[in-house]
Amino acid sequence: MEDLRLEAKKKVLAIKDLPTLPQVLEEVSKLVEDPNVSTEKIAQVISKDQVLSAKVLKMVNSPIYGFPRRISTIQHALVLLGFNVIKGIIISTSVFDIMNTSMVGLWEHSLGCALASSVIAKKANLKDPEEYSVAGLLHDLGKVIALVQLPELKTEVEELVKKEDIPYYLAEKKVMGFGHDRINAWLVDYWNLPLRLKEGLAWHHQLGMAKHYPEVAAVVHLADFLTRVFEIGFAGDDQVSKLDGRVFKILKLSLSKFEEILDELCDEFIEISDLRPD
Repeated sequence: MEDLRLEAKKKVLAIKDLPTLPQVLEEVSKLVEDPNVSTEKIAQVISKDQVLSAKVLKMVNSPIYGFPRRISTIQHALVLLGFNVIKGIIISTSVFDIMNTSMVGLWEHSLGCALASSVIAKKANLKDPEEYSVAGLLHDLGKVIALVQLPELKTEVEELVKKEDIPYYLAEKKVMGFGHDRINAWLVDYWNLPLRLKEGLAWHHQLGMAKHYPEVAAVVHLADFLTRVFEIGFAGDDQVSKLDGRVFKILKLSLSKFEEILDELCDEFIEISDLRPD
C-alpha cells in the first residue's frame, strides 16, 4: 500500500501543464486583445476558473519576479504581471477533452464555494475577503490534478463513493492513500504559494490542523458546506459534508450573521446557475 501511495504521489507531482476550461480560455484570450480592457474585468473572468487562477498565482509568486510579499489575489497578480504574461500563461495551458465531460460540475461547485467564501468573509468582517474567495475557488484543485494525472483511479474512487456511501475525499484516501486536500498541500508547497492559501486548501476538511490561519480553513469549510446545501455543481458525491461547529467560534459568527449569509447566498447562487458552460 505504501509503495502504491508513493507511486501515486510521484505521478501527481509530475506536473507540466494543468488543464483549463475552454470557455474561460476563449473569453480571456479575447479580452487581452483589447488594449482598453480593465484588470478588474479580466480578473473576474479568470476567477471563474480554478486552474487558470492557480497558474496566475503560481507565476506571480515564482522566483522569476521576486516580489518580496506573497500575492494572493487575481487582480493584484494581473497588475503585477501585465496582460502579455497572462496571455502567455493562457496559451501555454493545455485543454484536456476530459474537462468538457467530467469537470463542469466541479467547476460550478468551486465557483459557488468561491462566492460563498467571499460572502462569509465579508459578513465575518475579515480583511481582504478576495483572498478567501481564491481559497474557496481552489479548494478542490487536487481533484482536478488527480483526475488528469491518475485517470485510471477515477472510476475506482467514484465506485467506492457509491458502494459505501462515503464522501469523495474519504474514497480518495482509501484508493490512493491520500485525498485531494493532501494534493492541495503538495501543490501549494511546490508552487511556493502563501501559507494563508495552504491553510484553506489543505485543512478545510480538518479544521483542527489549521494552526496559523484557522479562519481561512473555517471559511472554506463553511463555504463548501453551504455550496453543497444549495446543490451548486457537483464535487464528486451527492452528500452534504458534516459541518464542524467550530467554524462559528473561529469566525465569531452569530446566528443573525449566519442568517444574513444564507439570505445573500440565496440571491447570489441564482446568478451562478446562469454561468453554466454550454
